[in-house]
Amino acid sequence: QVQLVESGGGLVQAGGSLRLSCLASGSGFSISAMAWYRQAPGKQRELVASITNTGWRSYADSVKGRFTISRDNGKKAVYLQMISLKPEDTAVYYCNMATTRWAIVTDYWGQGTQVTVSS
Repeated sequence: QVQLVESGGGLVQAGGSLRLSCLASGSGFSISAMAWYRQAPGKQRELVASITNTGWRSYADSVKGRFTISRDNGKKAVYLQMISLKPEDTAVYYCNMATTRWAIVTDYWGQGTQVTVSS
């Protein structure tokens, strides 16, 4: 069983920075894509950033130039560095990993970490 544990959320003023981390536990699997999603109150969950196992990154237009996604394959970890935070970035942030074990691909999600940006 794979578990994803997130950390790094919190309360920050507009213009501030936060770094989210997500570590996968377990063994016997490989990880292809890793991603961060977020869900604000009353809104649908949206993709914020993703990174492939070859390092190709993509970002939502709303965070381009402010957020940076990175990964450490040895640690089975994905990170989201967020700068110049805005109140509209307030949401619960979830990490997602696509894992492969015995040729079966399974998506896993973290429990979510709250990010609150005050104006």
